[in-house]
Amino acid sequence: MARTNLNDLTAFLAVAEARSFTRAAARLGVSQSALSHTIRGLEERLGVRLLTRTTRSVTPTEAGERMLQTVGPRFAEIEAELAALGDLRDRPAGTIRISAEESATATVLGPALAKLLPDYPDIKVEIAVDNGLIDIVAQGFDAGVRSGDIVAKDMIAVPIGPPLRFVLVGSPAYFERHGRPEHPHDLTGLPCINIRLPTRGGLYAWEFEKGGREVKVRVDGQLIFNTLGPIHAAALDGLGLAFLPEQRVAADVVAGRLEQVLDDWCPPYAGYHLHYPSRRQPTAAFTVLLEALRWRG
Repeated sequence: MARTNLNDLTAFLAVAEARSFTRAAARLGVSQSALSHTIRGLEERLGVRLLTRTTRSVTPTEAGERMLQTVGPRFAEIEAELAALGDLRDRPAGTIRISAEESATATVLGPALAKLLPDYPDIKVEIAVDNGLIDIVAQGFDAGVRSGDIVAKDMIAVPIGPPLRFVLVGSPAYFERHGRPEHPHDLTGLPCINIRLPTRGGLYAWEFEKGGREVKVRVDGQLIFNTLGPIHAAALDGLGLAFLPEQRVAADVVAGRLEQVLDDWCPPYAGYHLHYPSRRQPTAAFTVLLEALRWRG
């Protein structure tokens, strides 16, 4: 078998991760036709088909998935080590890719980066907003931001924000029409605004706790979204009760646009944490970002 060029493997990983020749070509800075030619040449040299192509999608074959899972992490380690060579420079430099929840991006990452980046012009940060749980290593991210401190094996979790609380809110007009719930179980008979979890595809069961007693409620209503922004807006419009991060609705509660209910059933929990692989040597740029985000409260 002819020796496989590392650039060919890079091209395959880009397409397999993006599930698209168009997006992969844009990421690599090459034409779509050139990328397709590279993949065909790689498949011919290996003697096995790596990708299944249709008019709508590109997915790895069994062989392609095996290569993605085995070669991909090794490439990520090589790239991290090469990036670490930048530590020899006077100023931290390089691109840091982060997968983060929507709310964490707005309330934690955004304010921290606004202070950090002007002092480090050679650092670039790419943030992919995703409320689902993903394998950050397999998808080429340097770190992930999620709420809670429970992490997978070989991962490190660093707190980057205070404890969080989800609260139950509705508009004054909503409560005039439907009344106020006295217990979480009352929610089953009230219009609520649902969120569909991107990882599992199911509707999120609202979680409450009081005096050590946990209650999960599957609510119903006319609206379902997959991000928090539209849920917040719909609650302001009086279209249902919403279960949202306290910091997101605090200003609306103070202004009287929204009102909290069942407050004693909404305890705080571990806040946002930055998760990253313990085996990967952090670059100088990543270390600077980590220290800027670290919660010291």
